Amino acid sequence: MPVAKSSSISPLDPTAAAPFYRQIYDRFRAAIASGVLKPGDRIPSARALTKELGLARGTIEAAYSLLAAEGYIQPRGQAGTIVTPDLKPRTPVASAMPRPDSSMAAPSFRPDSIWPFQMGLPALDAFPRKIWARLGARCVRAMQPSDMVHPSVYGLPELRTEIAAYLQVSRGINCSPSQIFVTSGYRHTIELIAHALLKAGDRVWLENPGYPPTRELLGNMNITAVPVPVDRDGMVVADGLKLAPRARAAVVTPAHQSPLSVSLSLPRRQALLDWATRNNAWIIEDDYDGEYRYVSRPLPALKSLDRDGRVLYAGTFSKVLLPSIRLAYLVVPETQVERFEQIIQAFAGGSPELTQAIVTAFIKEGHFARHIQRMRKLYAERREATAAGLESVLGKHMRIDSQPGGMHLILRLQGRRSDRRLVARMREDRLYAEALTDWTIGTDGASALLLSFTNIDTQRSAENLGRRILTLI
Repeated sequence: MPVAKSSSISPLDPTAAAPFYRQIYDRFRAAIASGVLKPGDRIPSARALTKELGLARGTIEAAYSLLAAEGYIQPRGQAGTIVTPDLKPRTPVASAMPRPDSSMAAPSFRPDSIWPFQMGLPALDAFPRKIWARLGARCVRAMQPSDMVHPSVYGLPELRTEIAAYLQVSRGINCSPSQIFVTSGYRHTIELIAHALLKAGDRVWLENPGYPPTRELLGNMNITAVPVPVDRDGMVVADGLKLAPRARAAVVTPAHQSPLSVSLSLPRRQALLDWATRNNAWIIEDDYDGEYRYVSRPLPALKSLDRDGRVLYAGTFSKVLLPSIRLAYLVVPETQVERFEQIIQAFAGGSPELTQAIVTAFIKEGHFARHIQRMRKLYAERREATAAGLESVLGKHMRIDSQPGGMHLILRLQGRRSDRRLVARMREDRLYAEALTDWTIGTDGASALLLSFTNIDTQRSAENLGRRILTLI
């Protein structure tokens, strides 16, 4: 049960006309009305609050008695005192700030909600939780004192070995465990690469449209993003050569371009590799969901074509397992292992070893490969069902792109509709969407919605959700 801290209560004013017990009452009531204290939360005991505020206990008890008499809190004996369950605030707080205009709010790329169409989430209902729980319990029972010290900043050696074997078989990448570094996510991966290989003032090619957090991260390090257009064959390398031929790096999503889901063609891959070799530049391959291709087998990674050690491969467990485990990995060229070891020793604290041990067992016992196979089949079915359901309801207003893979759909808005405005309305109705124009640098971006299908279980569900969108258009 959550316990409210006394910091939830505004400071008391000794010069105010209201006595202290009334100020305490007012502050608790305001915290409840604003949602800082929620129904069922346990509040500090009278003894604890007496010590914290330095007041007489009778003053605190007077405030609590008034709150209880009006139904805001309930004493539960030895269990303490809680905010009344199912309480609905009786009066609004006069000093509450107005809600910001949702149409002006910046998009969040790490939401903690679970809304229909939410991007970045695998199929939560299909995750093998029983297997995960069994492995977790076994790893906890097997813990030794040596497992309780600081984790390796490079990653659990057994996990690095399993990742190397997996990449060799599934992505065609020949690497040793020493080339693999476990990180806490894509942002951490990019941060390490920037510290190791880039410097302020460098220019980096980014796909346009492309994943917004990448340009945000680089911008905060004073690294200049060079937006390079994307067409049906992926990043237009020829345009990158015109815009910034001496750029220090390029960030690409070759398997499924983020967000358009097109694949980088073989000629473009070769041109990109040639450019990097000639200019001693780096290619950062973000392979965030390369396993999920539905028209053929997954394409080999760009890294598998790298003969000159210019590609850094960024993978993640967020899309194939769960975002909450906060595990990703980076494969660096063999010549850069020592450099990255130095950077990681300075900037990384290591990921939780217990989580890494569970993932290691999950891979080693074959559950990982079987899970990906099941998800590839399930996502193909859900993608088809979601597209059919939305098309039947929204066909006059939107066109759904045909994509070879990925975990989301692209709905092109007909006419001159604003995708940002529609996204804001959808979020007010607790429907998740992202606007393609938020992924585009410049003002000439196409208007479209990005919607995940991974947690839409049937065509009927998609139709019902489509009707809700229809009322917002």
